[in-house]
Parts: sequence; structure tokens; C-alpha cells
Amino acid sequence: MFGEIARFLLNTVFTLFGAALLLRAWMQVVRLPPYNPVSNAIMQATNWLILPLRKILPTTRTIDWASIVAAILCAIVFVILMVLVSGVDPAGLVALLPTLLVVAIITVIKWALNLIIWVTILMALLSWLNPQSPAMPILYQITAPFLEPLRRVLPRLGGIDLSPILLFVIVQVLLIIVTRLAVSMTMLGI
Repeated sequence: MFGEIARFLLNTVFTLFGAALLLRAWMQVVRLPPYNPVSNAIMQATNWLILPLRKILPTTRTIDWASIVAAILCAIVFVILMVLVSGVDPAGLVALLPTLLVVAIITVIKWALNLIIWVTILMALLSWLNPQSPAMPILYQITAPFLEPLRRVLPRLGGIDLSPILLFVIVQVLLIIVTRLAVSMTMLGI
């Protein structure tokens, strides 16, 4: 029971923090203004890790390398803690290091895909419940690079935008593939 609770708590905390790090990197790509409440909250939650990394890793105009590296470091710590909680001898971690690094990269990809799902669902719900919400322009700007190509392909049906549903399906398929890849790697011991 303790192991399940520990895994749940680790998964929740690290997934939320990893998603915040990836959202911070994505906010720079889409040039989300830093003065809005969402950007401000994300920056305050992640500054403790990002600011020291920025001294080492330069930020380019479109790519926030410090946030990406921080997400990878966060995933490495998460994977190691999950392995330790599952009862693996800490001395055996060295032999598992290459596998753990690959699984950490896959974990970051899963966090990114989950983030796309969460933001898309939030945007869709707000567009139905409160389209005048101050968060709508932020959510639209964050999701536009994913939804706009789908909107060009998928016609609107009576004013209903089905692109969020299609994006959700595509991301779910990708999540299944990535999850199977991670499981097969850990089972094969690669």
C-alpha cells in the first residue's frame, strides 16, 4: 500500500512540475506575454530551477534550453525515484542507467503529450462554458500551433470546431505508442 501511495504522489508531483517546465518552454516558442497570470504563475513555480540553469544554458530567441534541460533532469530524478520505490537495490541503478535515461526522455515526451491534452480540454471546456474568459486568448495562443493545421484539413460542421477532438485522438494514439515503447524497453532491459 505504501508503495502505491508513494508512486501516485511521485507521479502527480513530477508530472505537474514537468508539465510546468514544458509549458514554460512552449510559452517562449509561441511568444506568450510574460505579464499574464498564467505565465507569471509558471515562472514563479519554476524559477528556482530555471534561473540557475540559465547561467549555464543560453536561451535562444525561440527555444528555452534551460526549461527543456530542467524537464529532462526532472524526468531523470522521477524515473530513479520510481525505480527505488518499486524496490530495486540502489547499487543496481548504475547498470540500469542507460535504460533509465531513455525512459526519462520518453517520460518527458509523455508529459508533453499529456500537457497538450490538458490544455486542449481546458480550452474546449472554456469555449463552451465561458468563451469571454480572460484565459481564452492565452489558451488559444498555446494550442493554435496544434489546432490550426487540423482546422485546415477538417471542415467546420455547422460552426462546431472538431479540431480539438481530432487533436485529442491523435495525441492519445501517440501516448499509447510512447507508453508501449517505454514498457517494452523496461521489460527488455535495454
